[in-house]
Amino acid sequence: IFFLNDTATTEIYTRSLVGSVRCVQETGINAEYMGFNYLRITMGRMHSWGKGISRRCLPYKKTPPNWLQLSIQDLCEQICKLARKGMTPSQIGVLLRDSHGIPQVKYITGSKILRILKKHGLGPKIPEDLFHLIKKAVSIRKHLERNRKDKDTKFRLILVESRIHRLARYYRLSEQLPANWKYQSATASALISQQVIQLIRDYSQKKKKKKKKYSALI
Repeated sequence: IFFLNDTATTEIYTRSLVGSVRCVQETGINAEYMGFNYLRITMGRMHSWGKGISRRCLPYKKTPPNWLQLSIQDLCEQICKLARKGMTPSQIGVLLRDSHGIPQVKYITGSKILRILKKHGLGPKIPEDLFHLIKKAVSIRKHLERNRKDKDTKFRLILVESRIHRLARYYRLSEQLPANWKYQSATASALISQQVIQLIRDYSQKKKKKKKKYSALI
């Protein structure tokens, strides 16, 4: 923290991997008597003026609950079974919480749902949050085809697609997506439909295999 002059204009520079954030605060106090007051910089939302601090608050105790009778192996099998039906990691987590009373899979297995699915070769090809953003962009584009004068929706599409590009860049750097993967609005709808069709095919093939095994036993 340093002072530009005797009035109260202070500048705080916070460096990070992304870049530097510049925050200027003006007060009516003389700089000589201000001292080192560390100002709290809150990270704002990406496309709004809000600086909300609403978030989940998980309990500090990270041991499995007493009422849970399910073993680690059975839980992993249950997760894989639900994934084969076409459920996403977040949907699996919600179902386990509501139906089986499992608050956090990580507290029991030591691994998150997505990591368990990747271990068994059932992880999604496109990360779930990116997939849903692409799905949203496709639905907005379909709306704009019918309503060409909807300028507000055009602006919202720009915001959604900027989020897609930023998230895709992160996943490319963390090697969760191929290095040459790129979002293109022209092929986005085909990409989503292809992924949905693939899930249906996988589920139907596994059902056929089960039927064959059952008929062989008879």
